[in-house]
Amino acid sequence: MKVFLIKLFQMGMAVLYAPCKCLPTNENKVVFLSRQANEVNLDFRLLQQSLRKKKPDVNIINICKRCDSGVKDYVVFAWCLLKSLYHIATARVCVLDTYWPPISMLKHKKDLTVIQLWHAMGKIKQSGYQSLGREGGRNEKIAKAMAMHKNYDIVIAGGKAWNPFYCQSFGVKEEVLLNCGLPRMDYLLQMEQKTRKRILEQYPEFQKKKVLLYAPTFRRGWEAHWEELAQCVDFEQYILILKSHPNQKLDKVAKEVYTCDEFKAVDLLTVCDYLITDYSAIAVEGAVLNKQTYYYVYDYDEYDEKNGLNINLFETMPGCVFRKASDLAEALERDEYPQELLDEYRRKYLPERMGVSTKTISNIIIEKMGKKQ
Repeated sequence: MKVFLIKLFQMGMAVLYAPCKCLPTNENKVVFLSRQANEVNLDFRLLQQSLRKKKPDVNIINICKRCDSGVKDYVVFAWCLLKSLYHIATARVCVLDTYWPPISMLKHKKDLTVIQLWHAMGKIKQSGYQSLGREGGRNEKIAKAMAMHKNYDIVIAGGKAWNPFYCQSFGVKEEVLLNCGLPRMDYLLQMEQKTRKRILEQYPEFQKKKVLLYAPTFRRGWEAHWEELAQCVDFEQYILILKSHPNQKLDKVAKEVYTCDEFKAVDLLTVCDYLITDYSAIAVEGAVLNKQTYYYVYDYDEYDEKNGLNINLFETMPGCVFRKASDLAEALERDEYPQELLDEYRRKYLPERMGVSTKTISNIIIEKMGKKQ
């Protein structure tokens, strides 16, 4: 029944999209689409700033809307999908950071270039076509009916070691990949000291103790449990900041725990002494700033079964991966982090050139805007 309704939805969009494609293409238009948040994300902002600087007459359209639960939310999201039909049909370039139904389900003009700026900097965990049919993935029949991740001309990727996993996840060939990393890498490198100063002005107490930033990944279909970690932290020595995934809110379990709601996790990397995560790509962002990273993977076997992993963390970062919070706490106390492992991780999983992501992608967008069919 769901597949049938999806087909009706696709037909309806196609009927509405057809007259839009008859409209002339605006060679200066770039449309940015996202289901990740209701606001323009950091990567989009950086790209748009670069585009406006290089091409002042660029026409930038943003359509950013999460599809949360609730009738009102569904109605607003449906309107955003319909609105996007016109802009996709009349744009030269489309940039998105997740799956967007009209992009993958419809046939587009030949002069449209679609760039998938995936919202994670690596492929630690499996996603897309890799995790079809699993509890942490999508339903296979529905995913295929919705033409998941089709019609991408360029996929922005991180270090080349991730390439096989990008190809498997999106169902693309390697020549589609561009290994330049996300614009947020430039932001991390260029704004580290300014961001750190801004945070410490608001939280001066962070300078008195070592700061632990705990940022777990999203678990689709089951709850996250991290209480043991908070119980093992010595708050006399450490500050603990919790930044949960936007799709999975976690409650504080102790009054000593900070959430720093006014700052993003990517900003808080600048003040942490240790990053603690699990299967999240924030580990790659932490590597950009050479942050000593520990992995708290209390549900490693469960996550691997329900979602799937592309790398074995125990083999990749031996001595830095813990199933028990008490063992992680002991490692912190020893203060003997194996920096050579992090150095190798950075060499393998980060792009060969860092600090040029925004420039590289914006140049490609401008190049595609000027192409003729």
